Amino acid sequence: MTTQRALLLDVDGTLVDSTYVHVWTWVRALAEAGAPVPFVDVHRRIGKDGSTIVEELLDIAGIDDDEERESIAGRAKDLHGEYYAEQAESLRVLPGARDLVRGAKEQGWITVLATSAPPSEFAEARELLDIDDYVDAVTTGEDVDRAKPDPTIVEIALERSGVDAADAVMVGDATWDAIAATKLGIRSVAVRTGGIGDSEFRAAGFSEIVDDAAAVLDLLNAGRL
Repeated sequence: MTTQRALLLDVDGTLVDSTYVHVWTWVRALAEAGAPVPFVDVHRRIGKDGSTIVEELLDIAGIDDDEERESIAGRAKDLHGEYYAEQAESLRVLPGARDLVRGAKEQGWITVLATSAPPSEFAEARELLDIDDYVDAVTTGEDVDRAKPDPTIVEIALERSGVDAADAVMVGDATWDAIAATKLGIRSVAVRTGGIGDSEFRAAGFSEIVDDAAAVLDLLNAGRL
């Protein structure tokens, strides 16, 4: 009897080229809200939930007063959502993303889109990807209070796949994906499409590092997942 396996797929930066859209819109939102921060500090936090991103960046911006932090945080999150929506037309599907999901499904894998993106942002990505016929389950930010590296969203994705951790593979573009997956005993594969370096990927615990989703499909076709 063949063991059922599951592919848990991050979306932003893994299937959809949205990482730098998030970076730019967070930088713009925080600056307008009164807490300018460098692009690099934002980039290194993409993949975490918005509240955590803002709290950490307010520390970097040197905002200490609790009342001021609360005001800036609320304003920045609202502006980020507004600016990100304005950039929706600039989003693109990353190389091999559709083929990976389709190929995995055709080879008998259960496919789960494991994201903690807000429902509105996920809806845009989902429409752009146009792969619903090959997706078995999804998660969104409505399912959790905290995003990766907290493992809860990956745990929910695993539960919805119906397989054991040993039979699942997590694919992502951020160190948080591997950290979350490792906590659950799930093997993880990194794609470089989010702009993170290989040394950071290795330190986070990824077992494989490849260029993009197309290269993940190559691993799958070669029986290396």
